[in-house]
Formats: sequence, structure tokens, C-alpha cells
Amino acid sequence: MSQNAAPSGPGAVRVLVYSDDRDTREAIRFGIGKRPDRDLPPFEFVECATHEAAIKLIDAGGLDVLIFDGEAAPSGGMGLARQVKDEIYRCPPVLVVTGRPQDAWLATWSRADAVVSHPLDPVALSRAAVALARQRLGQLPAGTG
Repeated sequence: MSQNAAPSGPGAVRVLVYSDDRDTREAIRFGIGKRPDRDLPPFEFVECATHEAAIKLIDAGGLDVLIFDGEAAPSGGMGLARQVKDEIYRCPPVLVVTGRPQDAWLATWSRADAVVSHPLDPVALSRAAVALARQRLGQLPAGTG
């Protein structure tokens, strides 16, 4: 894998959503929304359904946040998270969606930066994605600086 390019900048927050399940990808997109935080640029989603497609998109660079479905098959998001964290210099922050809250401990093995579980709570999902976008773009949350 190659180095990942720097954050995309003020135009949009580019978010990769990886899941083999179209409904899961849609739930993630709609749960976060196009403008989850007024202090950040709009979110632009890039979707993929296979491990190979995810690697290709990540290698191409220009992504700010990676969201991986931990329940994806045949290649789960936790393994993919571990792979990209080990192989990509300046890897974008990773959010792993687990099948249930009890699986959050597994995400620590994957080196995920954040974890949200099913059933998806749009507020928790949006908060996690915004926090990771702020981290990537070097912004502190409002009221902390």
C-alpha cells in the first residue's frame, strides 16, 4: 500500500463507507448526513462493497475518514482496519461499526479510532464521524480551544 495523501481540505470531508451490505452503507450515509456539523465542510461519501475496492480507494488517497462495517463478509471491517492502520502512513481515522455493543473490545484489536454498534444510532454515528473528521483536519471541537 502507498502513503495516503493529506486531508482533502476545505472543499469536502471525504468519507469512505465499506460494507458488503447496501442497506448498511445507506444507513451509515443517512445517519451521518451531508452536513453533520456546521463548522466542517459538507461530507462527501464514497462507497464500496469489497475489500479490494476499499484498498484501491484508500491507496488513491484523498480520504478523510474511513468507516468499515465490522460485519462485512467475506472480509470484515475489523481486519481491514487493522490492515490499513499497519500499512498506511498517516492513515485516515477509522470508525468500525460492530454487530453489537459487546463487540467493541474487538475493535481495540483492529486499532479503530472509534466504534459504533448496531442498531445504528444516528446521533452516536454522526458524533463519531464528526470527531474523526475534526481529528483529521486538525480542528478541536467547539469550546475546547
